[in-house]
Amino acid sequence: MNLDLANKTALVTAASGGIGRGVAEALAEAGVRVAISGRTPATLEMVAQALASHAGGRPAIVVGDVAARSGPAQIAAEAAAALGGRIDILVNNAGAARPIGGEADDDYWDQSLTLNFMAARRLTDLVIPAMKAQRWGRIISISGALVAPRLNAAAPAKAALASWSRTLAFELGAYGITVNTVAPGRINTAQIQRLHPTEQSRAAYIKENIPAGYFGEPYDIGHLVAFLASPLARYINGAAIPVDGGALRRAL
Repeated sequence: MNLDLANKTALVTAASGGIGRGVAEALAEAGVRVAISGRTPATLEMVAQALASHAGGRPAIVVGDVAARSGPAQIAAEAAAALGGRIDILVNNAGAARPIGGEADDDYWDQSLTLNFMAARRLTDLVIPAMKAQRWGRIISISGALVAPRLNAAAPAKAALASWSRTLAFELGAYGITVNTVAPGRINTAQIQRLHPTEQSRAAYIKENIPAGYFGEPYDIGHLVAFLASPLARYINGAAIPVDGGALRRAL
């Protein structure tokens, strides 16, 4: 399917591996000029080399910490400069689980809120004016479980991300900008491999929770994001789409 994305530009955060890399690859395959951001230059360089042969060309590398107070402004400015002055598609992928193993102080909760919500909001606020001016844009945020089976400081932050995205869709729809969230289930990434370190633990979890019978791969998220980023998805706005092999109760 031709997604009509040639010559579009995109910034993907936390793109040095896992879901971020899968998203960057899907967009690059569709002809998008991509800027990948993250904190580790060496891993970003590996991704850029691996994707250099795709239709969108070698991704630009932007090193920065999206959770730092000045990080979003630095990342947005460097990405826009590398992409010819504009960011058509923003994929807010940075985030991480923050399990509560005992008492957690305010700093722990604040760090989770910053990483899993505030960073995306700050970065999005920076790209909206240019999207409004050109009357086209795509904002796609990777969320997750909004209610966890055990206390996790990331869940309320992801709930905030989903709520904010839904309202932002109402605000920006008239400008040709769509705002959607994607909620991954168990995807084969380093974080999930740490959570399920053995084949036995993986098999037990799959049997109990995932009707599809397997963990997803980063490209399962990437393909959906590429479609949502395309002009073909112009009428999908304010959606929160789970990609979890049918384990909906884990994404509600």
